[in-house]
Amino acid sequence: MSSREHAFVVGGGPAGLVAAIALRRKGLRVTVADGGDAPGDKACGEGILPTGLSALERLGIALDSAEGRAFRGIRFVNARTSADAVFPSRPGLGMRRIALHRQLARAAERAGVDLLWHAPASRVAEHHVFLGSKKFQADWVIGADGYHSRVRQWAGLAPRKNPSLRFAYRQHFSCKPWTDYVEVHWAAQAQLYITPVSDDEIGIVVLSRNSRLRVKDALQLFPRVAEKLRACETTTAERGAATGNLMLRAVHVGQVALLGDASGSVDAIAGEGLSLAFQQAEALADSIAQGNLAHYEAAHSRLRRRPLWVARQLLFLENYAWLEKRVLRAFASDRKLFQRMLAVHLGHASTFSSATAGAWLGWRLLAA
Repeated sequence: MSSREHAFVVGGGPAGLVAAIALRRKGLRVTVADGGDAPGDKACGEGILPTGLSALERLGIALDSAEGRAFRGIRFVNARTSADAVFPSRPGLGMRRIALHRQLARAAERAGVDLLWHAPASRVAEHHVFLGSKKFQADWVIGADGYHSRVRQWAGLAPRKNPSLRFAYRQHFSCKPWTDYVEVHWAAQAQLYITPVSDDEIGIVVLSRNSRLRVKDALQLFPRVAEKLRACETTTAERGAATGNLMLRAVHVGQVALLGDASGSVDAIAGEGLSLAFQQAEALADSIAQGNLAHYEAAHSRLRRRPLWVARQLLFLENYAWLEKRVLRAFASDRKLFQRMLAVHLGHASTFSSATAGAWLGWRLLAA
């Protein structure tokens, strides 16, 4: 059995669904196939940065924020110091992954996307996607099937090298958020992310190089957080995933393109996974509308450059505890400096402003 589509997306997570909606807005007929069900859940930091929300809005996707909770900025915390900075343009949004997936699936249905659940792809060749006995012929094939992408393997788009893996474990707790920031707590060789996802629930993610460091054990490294959670109950089972800076030589070959974590990931420490995928989806749809995936290749490289730089700088701090302490002290004593660095993170600063902020931070560290 065979059918023809203008675009076929393998992977029905947030990245694949947003790409499908973006392609529908360009007038393409689109099918999305996923081996799982909807709504689906996976380990995820669940914070959407302002850049990601803006990308969704440009694509006509308005999330129901009543299912989430806005956060106004980022707070870094260690055993002695805390520093916070507010987003320069608009708040971000914390939302349970399962709620986000539900909303995006509904938006895709309204846009006219054909959604196939419990339909794992068995093979992809240029212009063809195989789902068991069914064969779909497509002008464009998009792999949005995650970090361990099979489409990437089938297309021969191998990574440059295997990344240095870290491990993330996420769990939710029933307690009222104590702040309207996403908090990043630092300890030796581990970070703890706390994201408000509703008015009475928070999500906690522990990141480390230790595959056995689960949330319960990690809380012993963060006694102040553990104390706040003493009266809180867990509301979800713990979920885990691998993370790292995975880089590919190319994100397209022929008429096959990769998107989201399938196209190369940025370590979760940067908190950019969802936002970056939504911006990539927008760029991919523009390139397909022009009939030239080389434009997407260039846009993908540009979009990834800043989050990758941020992730590398934060991972550098992980390896040098003394430097992490000095950076946090510098941010705490000069809030404008942290504010400028956050603007760099979100792409709201010019090259000159970025260099100036970096130079000023370097001077503060030398003075310390």
